[in-house]
Amino acid sequence: MRAMSIARPDFARIGILGGGQLGRMMMLAGIPLGFEFGVLTPSPDDPAAPLANHHEWGGLDDEASIRRLVSWADVTTYEIEHINTRALQAAESEGALILPRPGLLATINDKLAQKRALQRAGIPVPDFSEQLPGYPAVQKLRRGGYDGRGVQILRDERDEPLPGASYYEELVGFERELAVIVARSTRGETATYPVVEMDFDAEANICARVIAPARIEPDDEARAREIALVAVEALDGVGVIAVELFLTDSGRILVNEIAPRPHNSGHLTIEACETSQFEQHLRAITGLPLGSTTLRAAAVMVNVLGGAGAVGRPRLPAMGRLLGRAGVHLHWYGKTEVRPNRKMGHVTVLADDLEVALATAQQILSETRVEGEVFGGEPSTGGADGR
Repeated sequence: MRAMSIARPDFARIGILGGGQLGRMMMLAGIPLGFEFGVLTPSPDDPAAPLANHHEWGGLDDEASIRRLVSWADVTTYEIEHINTRALQAAESEGALILPRPGLLATINDKLAQKRALQRAGIPVPDFSEQLPGYPAVQKLRRGGYDGRGVQILRDERDEPLPGASYYEELVGFERELAVIVARSTRGETATYPVVEMDFDAEANICARVIAPARIEPDDEARAREIALVAVEALDGVGVIAVELFLTDSGRILVNEIAPRPHNSGHLTIEACETSQFEQHLRAITGLPLGSTTLRAAAVMVNVLGGAGAVGRPRLPAMGRLLGRAGVHLHWYGKTEVRPNRKMGHVTVLADDLEVALATAQQILSETRVEGEVFGGEPSTGGADGR
């Protein structure tokens, strides 16, 4: 018999499919609001697991585990896309509330289907084709890619294609890579966060830093927010949904990809905005009023990654230096093992002036890598597992 607890919102129990850092930060945002959380994840060592009130141990393709979590929860959401969508659709057909809806997830998970859906809705996207149209081109696996995996530039016939079902996009010449976090609630209320700019580590092909506000013209800011909102509405998205975009050399704004969940590009909202993306997601899927998306200060987020050759128990030698700086906020994900380029945490820098925040963030990028201590052995110094 479950112990009695204090009064909570109508949607007291939230199930999260996936136990990574996004689930952990979702819980940290929701606990002060009185929510209880259940999680489906393979291991008690996963970042979200220690904070959960209810656990289902299993893989995200395990229909029985999915159904048990959905049965426990008032509303179920997810923090990773690679889930058994057929099981989710079956549970939804039997009356379970799963948001964003499983049909949207099924479309997003097939990147070619995603592009076709956006094109049908009149959303500007790069030219794409099922067949290689010629060189250069960008090959994208239809399923399974994330954090730069499953994407390859083919410049000529000497480049070896990736194995697997794929489609091809034009190689877009872009000035900046942008992202907009969009919130859309069960009540139809919508909100967009300020446009952010993403910089990528060329070697690891992983996001290195996120800059807010993006260094673009006001007209481009307005266009990016409008395109992102229209895209989410066209897909009937509910929750927080991240829309990644290109600002091309010719001034076009094109949708690159959509993630139906909180996103790395929105981590800085925890300190930089009135309402974090994680709290906003919970508000949206439970029908609560959406919060303000106002940017409080200039902000730069940098991912804290495992260093080259780092394995074993994680160590962060720069932690003291980080916490000794004004305006610097460290989020440590609690992962028990480091690997090269694995996301182990992030740091957000706030400042009144964006150039000051950028300078501090650059210092942090140059000196902050996670080392590994081999269990029972010597430290390894220091990526490519993003989770």
